[in-house]
Amino acid sequence: MDYRPLGRTGLKVSPICLGGMMFGWWGENGPEETGKMIQRAVDSGVNFIDTADVYAAGESEELIGRFLSESGLRDEIVLATKVHGQMGEGPNRGGNSRAWIMRAVEDSLRRLRTDRIDLYQIHRPDPSVDLDETLGALTDLVRAGKVRYIGCSTFPAHRVVESHWVAERRHRERFASEQPPYSILARAVEADLLPVCQQYGMGVLAWSPLAGGWLSGRYREGAELPQSRRAALLPARYDMELEENRRKLAAAERLALLAEQAGMSLVELALQFVMQHPAVTSAIIGPRTMDHLESHLRALDVRLTPDVLDAIDVIVPPGLTINAADAGWRPPELLDPALRRRGQPR
Repeated sequence: MDYRPLGRTGLKVSPICLGGMMFGWWGENGPEETGKMIQRAVDSGVNFIDTADVYAAGESEELIGRFLSESGLRDEIVLATKVHGQMGEGPNRGGNSRAWIMRAVEDSLRRLRTDRIDLYQIHRPDPSVDLDETLGALTDLVRAGKVRYIGCSTFPAHRVVESHWVAERRHRERFASEQPPYSILARAVEADLLPVCQQYGMGVLAWSPLAGGWLSGRYREGAELPQSRRAALLPARYDMELEENRRKLAAAERLALLAEQAGMSLVELALQFVMQHPAVTSAIIGPRTMDHLESHLRALDVRLTPDVLDAIDVIVPPGLTINAADAGWRPPELLDPALRRRGQPR
């Protein structure tokens, strides 16, 4: 296994990170299925697991924590989780405030059955909270030994830069990693975010490297499109009435043909594309079944030649995200007209 440094932390992690989104009721996986997938990933050399408190409302953390505790593997794993999402009713049960972070970390530690979190990440930006407040809370957790390193997820490049300015001037812990959406179909981060992460020595953990299933090989022109809970919940990313999604399907078809010509599966092509970017530390996979996991792990054994990478650039040019809905987070200024129109009441 080609273990890679996680930014400047000194931690070495596998180029594939096992994501826990499908562990629990979201992916219809209980303790037995979850344990088997984690064990298989570990046996293949994966030493990195990423989850979040909101995945299956905490059940993902519980299942991962139970397996690592009962198997005795906790000390062999770099364990990452995230905070920000709404956890239950109430206006203060989510976000990036000190009050919520301090409460949420205790809940995550309990569910994960551990005394420390190796990488604690802010799941999304929260413009309503001063970044210094968030970094201050995270710094206190590092100094208390409950968190080893801190990271962010789906932050725009300017917010990443701001975080480093705040950390330097206020003597806070700095984000050691960023977790952006990155795939062949969503390449916008190549223009600014990935270079910024390289400039600041941050690890990059790419989520959705299969573009939410579009690069799984199941989306092909002329074939019946797969139905899923995810597609029903996120129509902007899957509704074929939208031109952007029709363009994604056309690109997925061309990429599948390219993969066949290169002697590999589309999954292998997509995952290796992400892993071969010099800024990327790990590609986060989110298998729902053991078969999914096996297909993902096989990507470790292939390599894309310059000719294949050039062909990918022709199909989806560098820096292009075909559907803006795949960006993972949209600034409130784009969602609330009152923030763009002088004098309009909110």
